[in-house]
Amino acid sequence: MAKHMEKTKRVILVSGMSGAGKSTATRILEDMGYHIIDNFPVQLLSLLVDMIETSTDPRYSYIALSTSAQDFALFLSGLKGEGIEVQVMFLDANDSVLLHRYKSTRRMHPLLISNTCNTLEEAISVERQMFAHIANNSSFVTIDSSFLGEKEFRRKVEQYFSKSSVPTFSISFISFGYKYGVPMDADLMIDVRFLPNPFWVVELRPFSGNDKQVYDYVMNNPETQEFIKRLLAFTDYAFEQYVKEGKNHFTVAIGCTGGQHRSVTITNFLYDHYKEKYNCYKEHRDEKEWIKNEQQ
Repeated sequence: MAKHMEKTKRVILVSGMSGAGKSTATRILEDMGYHIIDNFPVQLLSLLVDMIETSTDPRYSYIALSTSAQDFALFLSGLKGEGIEVQVMFLDANDSVLLHRYKSTRRMHPLLISNTCNTLEEAISVERQMFAHIANNSSFVTIDSSFLGEKEFRRKVEQYFSKSSVPTFSISFISFGYKYGVPMDADLMIDVRFLPNPFWVVELRPFSGNDKQVYDYVMNNPETQEFIKRLLAFTDYAFEQYVKEGKNHFTVAIGCTGGQHRSVTITNFLYDHYKEKYNCYKEHRDEKEWIKNEQQ
């Protein structure tokens, strides 16, 4: 007689830099139907695993467990059990954003509260070192909240961790401008600043890669055509390998100087090229920022 297969239960391990949005992320997950567990003693983890495995309480079918840098590795290694699917949401933000958030909210960093560090700058640096060996793990979903408003943050969390979604390979294509900083959650970063720049064509400058005249200018250039041919040979192969590896999500960031013309164009092209084969998303991070600065 075949053994009865229990429904897989999902645990989202939420961690990352303090101030990067763990509280916001868990609030969103709670709205999505996850049972939130915060500040759980890692010493009792084996009891929690037993509870998840054996409980018929529906709250234990979808759990979001928030943890600090100090305990993250122990939780990750200890959340092993038959019928438990563990996913990791790693939240990050650049140091200047973290400093600003703490100073504007007057909150205390956990490493200051525990007297591990003496200054906020030191606390951020030490915590980043704690995460250094795991922050770029390809199996984690990393969300860089540096430039995200709450609506965009919610959209990303819902996109990656919907209860109704079946885990499958998806790709986010993000355009950005180097002058505004690089996305910290990128798995692959592509610099397209070597391509002919529509910014220097006066009649094209006010438009973006979302406009046909700019898109055609960039894509019809022989240098772009050669670049696209070489790029697709790489990404076709790389994406297939990540699917075999079992990775669920991959973020490709495409950057130019201002995030207005070339990066937007290439992002649109890649999205259109792959959207029939994979679950694809696209975001133009700095297009509005560029337009705002130009109007000032």
